Amino acid sequence: MRRLIGFAMFWIAVGMVLTFLIKIIWLELIIIALLVIIGYNLFNC
Repeated sequence: MRRLIGFAMFWIAVGMVLTFLIKIIWLELIIIALLVIIGYNLFNC
């Protein structure tokens, strides 16, 4: 369980760094929506 939480926290940090690099808010929202949909589908398979 600790490995899963660490993995999630690592990718959250990577996402936060990417938000500093991507200044277009609409592009960020589109990427977030796509990743949520993909993650939901992968989690439920």
